[in-house]
Amino acid sequence: MSENRFIPARRTQVEIIEKNSRFITCAAPVFSVDEAKAFVKEIQEKFPDASHHVPVYLIGHGSSTIAHCSDDGEPSGTAGRPALAVLQGSGLGDVALVITRYFGGTKLGTGGLVRAYSDSVRALLESLPLARKLSTTTLMFVAPYALFEQIRLSVNYHLGIIRDEAYGADVTLTVRLPDEQLVSFQKNITELTRGTVEFITIEHSDHTIVPLRNK
Repeated sequence: MSENRFIPARRTQVEIIEKNSRFITCAAPVFSVDEAKAFVKEIQEKFPDASHHVPVYLIGHGSSTIAHCSDDGEPSGTAGRPALAVLQGSGLGDVALVITRYFGGTKLGTGGLVRAYSDSVRALLESLPLARKLSTTTLMFVAPYALFEQIRLSVNYHLGIIRDEAYGADVTLTVRLPDEQLVSFQKNITELTRGTVEFITIEHSDHTIVPLRNK
């Protein structure tokens, strides 16, 4: 089993209020710096009248992570760095977030800003649904109807999903599987069909978002 590489399962938005200032945190899964920059731009355009848009992102996991943050006009060290520190402590990777601030008329001071931006990320993490990033392969194959239930159970056992079913003389299945389960699944189905199955590879992805099943 490969190491868990947790990422956001989908886009999420939360908001907190601190002394009448609104802090809106938007997050998304991203797999490159270009994707992260595009997400930041999108949020800036979504809230064009905001006082600040503080961007933070982590691309990759572990030693290969690319980290970025900016204070976007807030006093140096009060916004981007504390937000990034909380995000790094979460264990997530391949994530971009933007904390959008609408100034409420009351200055928060250096300590207040650090707390507000840190709390914004914590609030986001409490609501954020998680997923694993997996390398996956999508296969197509034909099997007899009589074996469909056993094949379905095998797909579930190997942490895959059936993406399509087409019915004719037999059933044509399109199945997506984690690469780490691929050989075992193919062996199981080959034995089940007594060697009559032919697998066709439809697609391969190095960064499939697979939501955690307990979320």
